[in-house]
Amino acid sequence: MGTASSLVSPGEVIEDGYGGEGGEACEIPVEVKPKARLLRSSFRRGPRVIGASFKSTGSVDLEYAAEYERLRKEYEIFRVSKNNEISSMQKKEAKLDEENKRLRAELQALQKTYQKILREKESALEAKYQAMERAATFEHDRDKVKRQFKIFRETKEKEIQDLLRAKRDLEAKMQQLQSQGIQVYGLNDSDSDDNQTTVTAAGTQCEYWTGGVLGSEPSMGSMMQLQQTFRGPEFAHSLIDVEGPFANVSRDDWDAAVATLLQVSPHVPQALWSNTVRCYLIFTQETKAELDIFNKKYSPVLRKMCEGLGHFYLNVYFSEESAASYTVERKQEIERSSVCVLLLKSTVTSSVVEDCEEAFVKNPDAHPLVLYLRTEEDHNLAGPTRQLLERINAADKAAKVKVVDHSGSADDGAGLIFAHLDKIIKQELLGLEGADVDSKDSGIEEGREEDSGDVLWDLHDEQEQIESYQQACSSTASQLGFQKYIDRLNDMIAAPPPTPPLLVSGGPGSGKSLLLSKWIELQQKQSPNTLFLYHFVGCPLSASSEPVLIIKRLTVKLLQHFWSISGLSMEPSKILEEFPRWLERLSSRHQGNIIIIIDSIDQIQQAERHMKWLIDPLPVNVRVVVSVSVETCPQAWRLWPTLHLDPLSPREVRSVVSAEFQSMDLKLTKDQEKKLERHCRSASTCNPLYVTLLARMITSRTCWSQEKSMEQCLQCQDTMSLYRLALKIILNSLNTDKEQRIMREILCLVCASHNGVSESEVLDLFPELELPVLSSMLYCLNRLCIVTLRCGLIRFQHLQACEAVRLQFLGGGSSFTAYREKLIYYFSQQLSQDRVTWRVADELPWLLQQQEDKIKLQRSLLNLFVSQNLYKRGHFSELLIYWQYVGKDKSSMATEYFDSLKHYEKSCESEDSMTKLADLYETLGRFLKDLGLPSQAVAPLQRSLEIRETALDPDHPSVARSLHQLAGVYVQWKKYGNAEQLYKQALEISENAYGAEHASVARELESLAMLYQKQNKYEQAEKLRKRSVKIRQKTARQKGHMYGFTLLRRRALQLEELTLGKDSADCAKTLNELGVLYYLQNNLDAAKVFLTRSLEMRQRVLGPDHPDCAQSLNNLAALHTERREYETAEDMYERALDIRKKALSPDHPSLAYTLKHLAMLYKRRGKLDKAMPLYELSLEIREKSFGPKHPSVATALVNLAVIYCQLKKHSDALPLYERALKVYEDSLGRSHPRVGETLKNLAVLSYEEGDFEKAAELYKRAMEIKEAEPSLVCGNAPSRHSSSGDTVSLRGPAPLPHAPR
Repeated sequence: MGTASSLVSPGEVIEDGYGGEGGEACEIPVEVKPKARLLRSSFRRGPRVIGASFKSTGSVDLEYAAEYERLRKEYEIFRVSKNNEISSMQKKEAKLDEENKRLRAELQALQKTYQKILREKESALEAKYQAMERAATFEHDRDKVKRQFKIFRETKEKEIQDLLRAKRDLEAKMQQLQSQGIQVYGLNDSDSDDNQTTVTAAGTQCEYWTGGVLGSEPSMGSMMQLQQTFRGPEFAHSLIDVEGPFANVSRDDWDAAVATLLQVSPHVPQALWSNTVRCYLIFTQETKAELDIFNKKYSPVLRKMCEGLGHFYLNVYFSEESAASYTVERKQEIERSSVCVLLLKSTVTSSVVEDCEEAFVKNPDAHPLVLYLRTEEDHNLAGPTRQLLERINAADKAAKVKVVDHSGSADDGAGLIFAHLDKIIKQELLGLEGADVDSKDSGIEEGREEDSGDVLWDLHDEQEQIESYQQACSSTASQLGFQKYIDRLNDMIAAPPPTPPLLVSGGPGSGKSLLLSKWIELQQKQSPNTLFLYHFVGCPLSASSEPVLIIKRLTVKLLQHFWSISGLSMEPSKILEEFPRWLERLSSRHQGNIIIIIDSIDQIQQAERHMKWLIDPLPVNVRVVVSVSVETCPQAWRLWPTLHLDPLSPREVRSVVSAEFQSMDLKLTKDQEKKLERHCRSASTCNPLYVTLLARMITSRTCWSQEKSMEQCLQCQDTMSLYRLALKIILNSLNTDKEQRIMREILCLVCASHNGVSESEVLDLFPELELPVLSSMLYCLNRLCIVTLRCGLIRFQHLQACEAVRLQFLGGGSSFTAYREKLIYYFSQQLSQDRVTWRVADELPWLLQQQEDKIKLQRSLLNLFVSQNLYKRGHFSELLIYWQYVGKDKSSMATEYFDSLKHYEKSCESEDSMTKLADLYETLGRFLKDLGLPSQAVAPLQRSLEIRETALDPDHPSVARSLHQLAGVYVQWKKYGNAEQLYKQALEISENAYGAEHASVARELESLAMLYQKQNKYEQAEKLRKRSVKIRQKTARQKGHMYGFTLLRRRALQLEELTLGKDSADCAKTLNELGVLYYLQNNLDAAKVFLTRSLEMRQRVLGPDHPDCAQSLNNLAALHTERREYETAEDMYERALDIRKKALSPDHPSLAYTLKHLAMLYKRRGKLDKAMPLYELSLEIREKSFGPKHPSVATALVNLAVIYCQLKKHSDALPLYERALKVYEDSLGRSHPRVGETLKNLAVLSYEEGDFEKAAELYKRAMEIKEAEPSLVCGNAPSRHSSSGDTVSLRGPAPLPHAPR
């Protein structure tokens, strides 16, 4: 069988079997299946026909095969064509993709070109607008200068006419008086400082340059004479070490400074020991009834009042049965007590006599004393009682003991005791004279907040730092060999700038804190013009380690020394960000160095991230000293200059141990000395903490003998094991298992708390614990360096003590939960009783956060009084951290507070509750404003205003507070018109409520002045600022009103006791200081008495030509000048000058000081010819003493130039002014206020010489310098007063670092 092609030959014609036309056969190159297969397929197509021939069947099969081949052929053609089409389309697609890519690239290039052109267009428009603004500013400045010069010219012309008219009138009057034989001196009552009394200083660094307080702004015609306004009296050497010297301080300037600083500085009562009002009660069995009634009925009232004002209250008393067992504790409690009360009837015991001798006889001036004497007709006083009362009466020379003679019931007697104590606590201890303190929401606390303006302080943080420093300074460091480290610290501080921070490193207990405290104490005495800012970091989780609180405290302490508080942000993130800028800005104004000391900086939370400013270059006169532990020091800080504390040498170890043994009246045997010397040789056994603790444990009076104690202690090879042994020793020394359990729990509670626990809280938590037992426990724990009392709270002295308690009693920290729950329950109970004290706000949210209880934490935060307490004490960052922990941002937090306030408002019905509600709304508004949410702050402030206007009165002083805060928000929005209206309303209300000379009025005047200054209304601003200054100065002069005068009074009383002995140089020096203090209190009569006594005693003891006599003469001359007794003053100044010329070298600064003030007096009396040579000589001495480029020389140049101008020697005055200007610019900077004042004087000189264009140019520059100081309170130039420490006190002007003594 072949293929189908063999049946038909090519070229044959084949007929169509279906009637179609025939066609010629052709050869198609398509393979055909074999015939047999075709036959089989044909058979399958249909049934076989019976009888059909083979031929017919084969033809049908051929037809089907042909059709099949034709269809196959068409299919193949179709397939080939479609494949060709697909191929061509793929080529087209690839071509289109390439075209698309090209077009996209071109589009992107066009878009970039478009963006570039658009940016160029925007830059051109911005440049155009800036040019237009500069042009408008230039036009405005030109018009402003024209107006100012026009006013200046018209004012001068009017002043000249008025002066000529007044001169003619005075000449006529003088001729009339002289014709009657009366000599008259014409006083030059200008605005210069020569009209101010000046009292000099001798024998010390007197009359140095400071930035000084420039007083009120002079008029352009006053030819203001720039003087150093050291109008305070002169002290001899170092006098007031504790209170801070006020040497050479102008009384007016000192008043203004105290008034201003008290706006931003917390008032820390000095009469309280560790923030606790401790009432020591001495009683007998006969007066126990009064004591019980007082404790049960009246003590809770006093405690609630004190806690509402942020202090603790504690009654301390020892029963007659147990008093003999607590001799040391009783003496210690009497020393710490704030007030002592003696309750007597007829008989006394030996313990009562001992306590009375200690409290009433030996030191009656240490604290207020109350004597309650219960008398009855049929009872006579026993002999010992009568003798005791006689001794008390004899010791009470100043009649300070308050005697309560009572013959009624014990209940009435307890009421009388309460009345006296209430008055003493309010007036003498807390300084709330005439105040009525009823509750924690009293007006006193609000008044304190109002006085502090918008700067929110935490009194407790400040007092904690003060006590940390004082406790470290009170330690004995002479045996530790610190002098070599102090010398190295001095060398490192004196190194030329730029100087990176200095690192003091050492192991735990190596004495870093003690070294820094001693160094600060020495530096304050040696470099009084250096400003010290310090911070001691406590436990890692305490408030003292919170970075925002640390930086905020340092910022405000820095600002207070420059009288500048405006512009300080309260938002936590901005506080950290702005501190370096504040430091750089304010350091340029300070003549001396600024030294910042941060102890244990590595304990700060995330120290390396929050203290990034340490890595940046510091200003040239700023030094930073930080201490770190070797193990925890960040790696980036290890490159800084480092002072490493080495272990103690054997000699130093012997010295420390011997000092501890001597304090206990014990002696070491030679064998014991050898044992200790052999033991204390390794690095872990010869650090100061270990050696001190070892010596105290050996000398402690415990159940063990001294030999056994030493044997046990010498088995401890490190401080941690020694601490754990100390805990065991103290536990074994307690009498009962109950006392041991309580002591363990107290230490565990301290360890589990945020900042510690107070004694009163311990007594609440353990009702079965008696105070004598607690006092004994704390005494033992304190002596063994385990705990201490700081700001009224029991805290650990060292981190290793805390770690030892954790390991010994808490199983390494696994039992914290139970003790935290106990504290949470205690503070939650106080919260439920509506007792929201600062302790509840400090501890409860923190404890809940540590317990990870978000629901209760949010509930506690929504207690509005808790959040209000945290905010008012400046704990912004803690509030935000708590809210972030519960998952709320600022906006949602504000919403939660709004909802909570609305819910609380529904329960407010009484006037008192509505007042609290208004306070809460105001606090929320201020909080949101400080967080940068002014739009959300408006609503609560407006609601506060509405409530106060409705519930109180539209003219109530509280309404003025709401208006003031609301105006502050509008100032932030730059809606000055609305803010001005609100400030004016607040001012009007304050004037109507308090009078025109109240501190609240001064506050509103200052705010309005700042607002006008922002609007370039300088004349109105200056007028308001001057009025505010006068109010604050007058307020400061009210005796007893300012804390500074309380300081002076107390110091004056101390000095009076020292002047009762025989004549001596020291007694005369004390009399001089006493006269100075009375002078500063405006008590000129008393000042004259003491200064005269000082002069007479010095003349008798030292001789009339001694330099100290010149000091007394100088001070008396200043006092007579104050009284306008000019002839007497002139005579005394001349006598003082003669003495100093003979006794001192020709270039001594004290001689120049006397010359200056005598010249000022000559000038004031019109004796310009006699004043001029004195000014010239004073200038010559200053040039020799300080060099030609010292600011003090520039001051002398200006003073002499003023004299030349008044003598019409303008050509001689001009070079002096120009030279002084150059010295000021080179030494103080071109924007310093002294430069501005000198430019003003040059402008006046140019005007009088007819050079009006130069006068206008100089005047414009002077005004620009003045306008660049918008943040200075009271409009004064920044003071150069430096601090006597990081406490709130004023120092007199201090010398420059290189000024000779």
